[in-house]
Amino acid sequence: MYKQQLTKEQALPKVRQYCTYQERSHSEVKEKLYSFGLYKKDVEQLISNLIEENYLNEERFAIVFAGGRFRIKHWGKVKIKYELKQKQVSEYCIKKALQEINSADYLKTLYKLAEGKLKLLRAEKNIFTKKKKLQDYLLQKGFEGQLIQTVIKDII
Repeated sequence: MYKQQLTKEQALPKVRQYCTYQERSHSEVKEKLYSFGLYKKDVEQLISNLIEENYLNEERFAIVFAGGRFRIKHWGKVKIKYELKQKQVSEYCIKKALQEINSADYLKTLYKLAEGKLKLLRAEKNIFTKKKKLQDYLLQKGFEGQLIQTVIKDII
């Protein structure tokens, strides 16, 4: 990304700006610092500086990420958890972030998605095919299997 190598002092304001713009995971920030051509020792030191200065907070990142993906993209907890693991977020922070999602809103969203998909499947005559397509759609959105079964029984 950068043609010349930055020093630790040059990289610090750039990475602060990077973290200020939006919440970032530790792995995203590490990747950015390595793209500046910094060495492991400097990267680790800058990461700990950012944590001390509260530019970088894994728990805060996980909560914001989970909330955003749920509210905006209507992802289920399974998909959110998978994505947070991909970003190397700790199990504790993942659990905390998923607890922040309101259960009533979660169910309401699941029902809304299911009913919306069902409208699109009106032309499907075979009830088993309809259920299968609905289930696959909701699984792909990252909702839990048990919950999906309950919703399908309710609306079909």
